[in-house]
Amino acid sequence: MEPLDELRKQRLGKLNKILEMNETAYAYAFEQTEFAQEIIDQFDSRGEGFHVSVCGRLMAIRRMGKASFGHIMDKTGRIQIYAKQDEIGESAYALFKQLDIGDVIGIQGGVFRTKTGEVTIVAKSLKLLAKTLRPLPIVKEKIDENEKIIYDQFSDVELRYRQRYVDLIVNPDVRDIFIARSRIVTAVRHYLEGRGFLEVETPVLQPIYGGAFARPFMTHHNTLDMKLYLRIADELYLKRLIVGGFDGVFEIAKDFRNEGMDRDHNPEFTMMELYVAYQDYSFMMDLVEDMLRIICKNVFNTTQLSYQGKMLDFAKPWTRIGFFESIEQETGVNCYGKNEQELQKIAEKLKIEIDPSANIANILDALFSKFVEPKLFHPTFICDYPIELSPLAKKHREKPELVERFEGYVAGKELCNAFSELNDPIDQRERLENQAILRDKGDEEAMVIDEDYIRALEYGMPPTAGLGVGIDRLVMLLTDAPSIRDVILFPHMRPEK
Repeated sequence: MEPLDELRKQRLGKLNKILEMNETAYAYAFEQTEFAQEIIDQFDSRGEGFHVSVCGRLMAIRRMGKASFGHIMDKTGRIQIYAKQDEIGESAYALFKQLDIGDVIGIQGGVFRTKTGEVTIVAKSLKLLAKTLRPLPIVKEKIDENEKIIYDQFSDVELRYRQRYVDLIVNPDVRDIFIARSRIVTAVRHYLEGRGFLEVETPVLQPIYGGAFARPFMTHHNTLDMKLYLRIADELYLKRLIVGGFDGVFEIAKDFRNEGMDRDHNPEFTMMELYVAYQDYSFMMDLVEDMLRIICKNVFNTTQLSYQGKMLDFAKPWTRIGFFESIEQETGVNCYGKNEQELQKIAEKLKIEIDPSANIANILDALFSKFVEPKLFHPTFICDYPIELSPLAKKHREKPELVERFEGYVAGKELCNAFSELNDPIDQRERLENQAILRDKGDEEAMVIDEDYIRALEYGMPPTAGLGVGIDRLVMLLTDAPSIRDVILFPHMRPEK
């Protein structure tokens, strides 16, 4: 293959020839009346010869003297075009000869079926809409024993994420993922609105961050001369609205956490958070089951979806198991009621490396992440967490050393997190003060004290159920995507070398 610089020179030369022909290389608009797949689907009913005006990207060219075939691609797919000098005229055909794969063009003409049976547009007029100066990494296909085989694919993962615009052009299945993402988010919104919940917006820039265990991104407001943080969660502001009298509010928004990046984590991600007055975490378990079942039906017309080669069924009730029971089930060790020293010994026995300064929450989280989380493939609710892991959740009504919290897991991924929300301002202050002690000991992800939030609770927050759903992970599961970067249009990347 020729070096990129040489190919760009060739295309720049063609651009100059086009301009010398007094043709426009970058048009202002084009009237599109039909789409490729519609024309193909309607050919038999409309009959040969109907006139169309289509536009798209030129994806194949086969020149044969004074006549040429090609394929253009729009958002619905590809359709063959036929350009003949006698039909479009010498000047238009001279323009066609300067085109390259990747150029965006508009075609007007009649439709017919070739001898090989392919629906084709005979060009009566041609317009160049955008001349490309860089060649596309064209994906080639062939049919072998009725099976489509793709080769020379644009498959460098880092390059695909970095140049998503090219990825979307040459890999139509990638576009399908993001179309599905849009429909999933719409389905979530419609589900919640249909049950009377109000969509709201809360601050992205916050003077005090909270609502999760995470390190924030920091910025500075020049006019106010104050430090601000990009939110790590929407929770504390949404619960202020419950105090203010809203019975049910939700937000679908970007959150930001200054943490590691892997297949399941991106520093900028989309979260749906929902808070409902006068309900508890049992209500939220039922809502999650119902919402996922309806979203699957509405978007995919089925509740049975494949993820990485294994079937998931969102029609069935989710498995429900206690946090400590799940650890004991996988390790044979009962960790319930154990102090830090006892948990350290358990971790050592199970060959889990734990920092000597680790607290109860750190050790329990490490045990759960190692032995339980990877095995939760089928939809499962892990319930009733230790209080040390949940400073914003209400104490369990029967076991006060636990809290009424669940996390939903699917395919080994945490999909959602929910509480019976803590609405006792005195208890809340004590919990956040305990978090402050952990921060002083070096835990950078421990929560900070938000005095205004405690003040809001002192005005009285009714019993409330809260839920957070990771939209990116939800899309991963429902579109069979192995990495979170596959469902984010422009994931964060290291700078190019």
